[in-house]
Amino acid sequence: MPTSPVSDALVYDWNAVDRRAPVPLRGVTLLDETLRDGLQNPSVVDPKIGDKLEILHLLDELGVEHADVGLPGSSTRAFEDVLRLAQEVVDCKLKIKLGCAGRTVISDIAPMVEVSQRAGLPIEVFTFIGSSPIRALAEDWSVELIKKRSIEAIDFAVKEGMSVTYVTEDTTRSRPEVLGELFRAAIDHGATRLCLCDTVGHVTPDGVRNLIRFTRSVIESCGAQDTVGIDWHGHNDRGLAVPNAIFAFEYGADRVHGTILGIGERVGNAAIDQILLNLKLLGEIADRDLSKLALACDVVSRATLFPIPINYPAVGADAFRTGTGVHAAAIIKAKAKGDDWLADRIYSGVPAEMVGRKQEIAIGPMSGLSNVQYWLREKQLEVDPAVCEAILKHAKAGDHLLTEDEVIAVRERVLRAAPSA
Repeated sequence: MPTSPVSDALVYDWNAVDRRAPVPLRGVTLLDETLRDGLQNPSVVDPKIGDKLEILHLLDELGVEHADVGLPGSSTRAFEDVLRLAQEVVDCKLKIKLGCAGRTVISDIAPMVEVSQRAGLPIEVFTFIGSSPIRALAEDWSVELIKKRSIEAIDFAVKEGMSVTYVTEDTTRSRPEVLGELFRAAIDHGATRLCLCDTVGHVTPDGVRNLIRFTRSVIESCGAQDTVGIDWHGHNDRGLAVPNAIFAFEYGADRVHGTILGIGERVGNAAIDQILLNLKLLGEIADRDLSKLALACDVVSRATLFPIPINYPAVGADAFRTGTGVHAAAIIKAKAKGDDWLADRIYSGVPAEMVGRKQEIAIGPMSGLSNVQYWLREKQLEVDPAVCEAILKHAKAGDHLLTEDEVIAVRERVLRAAPSA
């Protein structure tokens, strides 16, 4: 990312003052759930395999280390798509590592074993079961039954040579004594990761801290601190999924999950694009290229028929667009200085170029003459004073940002009325 030699002098970063818990030096690892948990959103369509392959490649280019790509035990199509994605990783020598999800039943895990064997690729097993008392009551499950099913599933996967992440659904509303018993059993039987799930978006950053500290203490009591990792999987029902994900890293999670655009059940998951964006701005992944982040979001939106909100951070239509005269004038003055770094930050906390976008200046009721002049120059059109005045007058008489067609129509009307040379 281009930097200015005076960037430190121009931007005072209050975020760095007495920061409570810097992300550990061991680094950050991300797991994308777009093609699994993301597709449980009730309003999306399951993408065609070509779209899934494109999404997989974009995730790899963005440096996302892991992806959960489906539940191969759920249907024939799901199995075939997962197998094709695994084969693509092998054929194209992608760096991204794949995993699959399934219940704590052998019939869900066996297809993962088959995919791994047929593709010649290790597949991580995410085997899940509810652990909260409210879920146990609804299902008529006892702790003993949950533990028994968990052990059977883990034993089968480990025997088949699979790496296992043990996933407790609704972890953030589960009792510590139950979690302790289940976690110890999972570790004893060969699970190498414990996934803490905020399945219904219940938790706050305080809860993230408390749960991760508790889990770390259980792992240490088993003497497994060097062999068992902690995953964080969060949902967005309280609007806290992305902050919780960042806090999860800070409080000791080794890997955090998310989905492109935050798609997922109900109001969705933590948005992995926003997690990437914030980690980049925090300096934790300074060398990672996010220039295709907007493209990845566009592809997922198109493939799933999930519209991107106009005000969505970094990739929404309005993320880098302004029609306000004062804001536009500041950007234009920065550009006039020949300083693109300054122009991209003067009215933006997120640099547009970082995610493959650029600052946009529109024309509307709150615009000034500089908006019109800049817009015409960007379209490589003559900046005629009479045309500029007419466009601005038309904009101020309206109630919205002018479309390109509206601006061109006013321009042509003025030019037609002007005396011929």
